[in-house]
Amino acid sequence: MTAAPIHPGPHWYCDSASWNFIAFRYVPLLGAFSLLWEIAQLPLYTLWEEGAPSFIAYAVIHCTLGDVAIGTLALLVALIAARAGTVATWKWRRVALFLVIPAVVYTALSEWINTIARGSWAYSSLMPVVDFGGLTIGLSPLAQWIVIPPVALWLASHEPL
Repeated sequence: MTAAPIHPGPHWYCDSASWNFIAFRYVPLLGAFSLLWEIAQLPLYTLWEEGAPSFIAYAVIHCTLGDVAIGTLALLVALIAARAGTVATWKWRRVALFLVIPAVVYTALSEWINTIARGSWAYSSLMPVVDFGGLTIGLSPLAQWIVIPPVALWLASHEPL
């Protein structure tokens, strides 16, 4: 007796419509929202008060590009975890849930490394923080990954933009 396939039909990674969705719908929205978020949260970091305008601009661009890379990789992980088929068959809520998890975990680790272990940046007194048993992480970067990728995914999945 032959076992039924776990996922009938082509997988997302074999589907050009899935790649087009990711590249031309999800990533541009993710990038635009990430840029706005990075600009809005500048006062929550000491860079806002201490940095030269050119360095602040560099940091915004650098962080936005990093956000796009993180958000795109998180979507790819989500599609693998959700065992997604073609984009037309995606279970959007499941993909969104699996999308948030790796992004939040990566961000928590990155914030710890950069604010505590390496001291690459610091929060201003305006940053609301969450304490995980002695590990203090800024609420804004965590909220970014709970809000932006699912919203970008949801907007990208609705025709037309």
